[in-house]
Amino acid sequence: MSHAAAVWDTLQKLRACRPLIQNITNYVVMNNTANALLAIGASPAMVHASEEVEEFVSIAHALVINIGTLSPSWVTGMRLAAAHARTLGKPWVLDPVGAGATPLRTSTALQLLGMKPAVVRGNASEILALSEANRATRGVDSMDSSSSALESGKKLARSFETVVTISGAIDYVTDGERVLHVENGHEMMTRVTGMGCTATAIIGAFLAVQQDPLLAAAQAMAVLGVAGEIAATRAAGPGSLQLHLLDVLYTLDEQSISAVRIS
Repeated sequence: MSHAAAVWDTLQKLRACRPLIQNITNYVVMNNTANALLAIGASPAMVHASEEVEEFVSIAHALVINIGTLSPSWVTGMRLAAAHARTLGKPWVLDPVGAGATPLRTSTALQLLGMKPAVVRGNASEILALSEANRATRGVDSMDSSSSALESGKKLARSFETVVTISGAIDYVTDGERVLHVENGHEMMTRVTGMGCTATAIIGAFLAVQQDPLLAAAQAMAVLGVAGEIAATRAAGPGSLQLHLLDVLYTLDEQSISAVRIS
């Protein structure tokens, strides 16, 4: 089966299942990621209170943890949710937003990484910061190319027994041994806040229906990339790109998915 055919098969399963995806994410992107999950065919729930996260993990199909807007109470909720997901065998994905920018961000991301996420998705600078002690970053902006972080991503994947996804002009997805390249996307997507967070949320949805985390991550990145390419042809700029992206995610068909470029 070709990669495009496999992506289409997974997307059909997702739409039929409508998996419930629990998100502990940041204030900036809640609306973006919830709407993207709805458009792709999943059911989002933005649940972060420590008093209920474990209970909600029990009914969710997958968990997304995004450390974009940290506070002590949210960190507690993240740890409780990740631990419970691991106990129940529920897949979860970590987005280490801004790792390397401050000690709090880096330590929180590393603590969560030690709780065995199925997938970690970050830009090159975030992945390098998790792999290399004392490496500084500039907040959420990547100062490095995705290819420059690939060897560090492989090392991180092996050390923590996870799949590492490095976003960039080319997305790299690795479990430490296997590497997939995803070459879909459009430059305008970098001008919309939270696009990486949206990728992470969609990975969560794909993890709910695709048992191989490497394939789930690569397929999710390709679907968002294809949607971004189509949306960019209809958009006048970043503002209308957001609008068209949701419409495209909702209407993706087999012909659209044929543009997937995974190798």
